[in-house]
Amino acid sequence: MVFPAVPEPDGLPEPLPEPAVDELRLETVLGALSDPLRLFIVRKLLLERERFDHPCGWFGIDRPKSSLTHHFKALRAAGVIRQRQYGLERRSHVRADDLEARFPGLLALVAAWEPPRG
Repeated sequence: MVFPAVPEPDGLPEPLPEPAVDELRLETVLGALSDPLRLFIVRKLLLERERFDHPCGWFGIDRPKSSLTHHFKALRAAGVIRQRQYGLERRSHVRADDLEARFPGLLALVAAWEPPRG
C-alpha cells in the first residue's frame, strides 16, 4: 500500500531530534505502536491528513496536554513520526517513506487496523 506524500511546504523549521533511518528498530517501532492511542494517532495521520503536518488539536483527542505530549514524544523517539516546532505548537507527520523502506508493509497494517468502538 502506498501512502501518497503531501508536498513539503517551503520554509519548514528543522525537525526535532529523531533516529536516523538506519537506526529505526522494529521492536522500538512496534513498542510505540502497541498503545491504542498512539496507533490511532498514526492511523489518522496516514488516512485522514489534508496537509503536510498537523498540530495536536487536529486529532480531536480528549486527553490532558501532558498525556498527549508523552504519546507524541514516544512516537517521535521511536522514529514513527517527525515533529517540527512552530512557535509554541508542534506539528507531526508520519515518516512513511522511512518506515516503508525499513519495514515494508508495516504501515498497511496500521492503516487496516480498526479502532475499538465505544
